[in-house]
Amino acid sequence: MATVWVLIPAYDCAATIADVVIGARRHVPRVLVVDDGSHDDTGALAAASGAEVLRQPVNVGKGAALLAGLTRLAAEGVTHAVTMDGDGQHLAVEIPRLLAASAAEPAGLVIGVRQIGTQEVTPMKLFGNRFANRWVEIACGRALPDTQSGFRVYPLPATLELGATAGRFAFETEVLILAARAGMPITSVPVAVYYPPAAERVSHYRPWADTVRIIAVVVGLILRRR
Repeated sequence: MATVWVLIPAYDCAATIADVVIGARRHVPRVLVVDDGSHDDTGALAAASGAEVLRQPVNVGKGAALLAGLTRLAAEGVTHAVTMDGDGQHLAVEIPRLLAASAAEPAGLVIGVRQIGTQEVTPMKLFGNRFANRWVEIACGRALPDTQSGFRVYPLPATLELGATAGRFAFETEVLILAARAGMPITSVPVAVYYPPAAERVSHYRPWADTVRIIAVVVGLILRRR
């Protein structure tokens, strides 16, 4: 029988983490927040909202936080992890849609394809997403509509067996390529997301540095295959 937890990597998300945890627990009661060396009350607020908290003493980046959380859950016998961001971008009401796709293909990876609509997104971010999508297609031999979405369902322990180790935001790209190459089923599901107005938006994604890191990981995987 499947055991599902929500996994939330979070860094300085005190303004949003409580609402994210409470929303997630309406659909999946068990939530693990990896507090990635936050300087605010992210961990305390997550715990007060009903989450289990894994504290990283220093900020090590999203990739390492996800890996730590996935490893912890797999060690406890969890079969599936729904990953979502702690900033409120991913909407908890969409969790059942992802879980339904996962139930139809339990051994597969499910990606929530973000439907942005008329919300304001910076040109650099749009370019980065499209650029990454194309490179991932080259690396794994198939087109995927949203390779940078962190709103996913990972099957455990199969995901850890892929051996992804890339740091920061490149981890999610690497694990996707390795999953495709390993023949793991990948299902893309359209989901609504929320982007606050640009003046209120807080992002730890560094457009140039993190985009270059993602490209380096993808190119490395392409060269490794040849």
